[in-house]
Amino acid sequence: MAMPNPSAAPVSWHLLTGEYPPQPGGVSDYTRLVAHALARAGERVHVWAPGAREERTEEGVQVHREPGLFTPLGLARLTWALERMPRPRRLLLQYVPHAFGMKAMNVPFCAWFAARRHDERWVFFHEVVYPWSPQAPLRHQVLAGTTRVMAQMVAGSATRTFVSIPAWKAYLPEEVRARAEWRPVPSTLSTVASPEAVSRLRAELGPGPWLGHFGTYGKATAEPLERVLVPLLHAGPERRALLLGRGSRAYAAGLEQRHPELAGRVVFRDALSPEEVAVCLKASDVLVQPYPDGVSARRTTAMAGLALGVPLVTNTGHLTEPVWRGLGALALAEGTEAAPFLALTERLLSHPQERAALGARAEEVYRERFSLERTVDALLSPAPTEGPARP
Repeated sequence: MAMPNPSAAPVSWHLLTGEYPPQPGGVSDYTRLVAHALARAGERVHVWAPGAREERTEEGVQVHREPGLFTPLGLARLTWALERMPRPRRLLLQYVPHAFGMKAMNVPFCAWFAARRHDERWVFFHEVVYPWSPQAPLRHQVLAGTTRVMAQMVAGSATRTFVSIPAWKAYLPEEVRARAEWRPVPSTLSTVASPEAVSRLRAELGPGPWLGHFGTYGKATAEPLERVLVPLLHAGPERRALLLGRGSRAYAAGLEQRHPELAGRVVFRDALSPEEVAVCLKASDVLVQPYPDGVSARRTTAMAGLALGVPLVTNTGHLTEPVWRGLGALALAEGTEAAPFLALTERLLSHPQERAALGARAEEVYRERFSLERTVDALLSPAPTEGPARP
């Protein structure tokens, strides 16, 4: 076995992402967390993202912004800049098809990434492909096909591949699937909340119980939420809802318009810092987080609650990993129907000790399996030799 060369230059990390703070988004927040954590570990870290031209350093991370970064002209400038960086270089691509422009069909960028043979090429698949359906319009079928070609190009050229959920492996080249590593996405919020701030907020909100929800209130999740939240509020006049996240204001207004009897019982907070969101989550008695495709390790809204040790009710779906059924970290309803979800929530509301035990278990499981520290451990460790490591 070859011995490591102590005089070899350390690798420099180059995170390629379609969004980075202050741009909003889960991938944006995730990329910053990982970049800062790598820098704290002593690594040399660069982030490359589209935006108004900028070069700055934040917490040891060099951030480079370039207009049209993933366009042919932007890629030419990126190539020029990278070639002036010391080797060895490790490109860590945060892969989301629609983040690279060209209506999620940026084949030239994927070809560019595949051609960077003098660099280590790692890729983290947050999303992989656009779903295909034979009944879909032709343009959607073209998009589905193109995103599959893009995923094959990127994964086939990468020296190390990560997926946010195991289901994404099915879209990767067959020779890549066995070595693709499942790496859950950690909470992008603060994982601690000031007890004093939580006490102040609870006093301000008043008695409950308070049913919390954290999300963006898009159509896919807004409808399942309404199917469980409205019956839960109807079941007890003392119950209140605390809606958190972008879009909560509009969702709360629409909910009260459709259900005027709930007026005054739905509170929203849609413009908070990550630390303030953490305080609001911790002030909730139970989090209700229904997902149309089921809870999974890519759902940072669920991870936020787990990290803070808040009792959480959610459901399974076609993207739910089997591991969730045995962890005991959350109350898990089978399937997407409302009735099992409602029954689990009612049980937790009626059993304070069970709620407390569930919250404690959630925090323990998150720390052991899903935290940012586990992500950084994986990135700084050699790739597994016999299949992916347990998350």
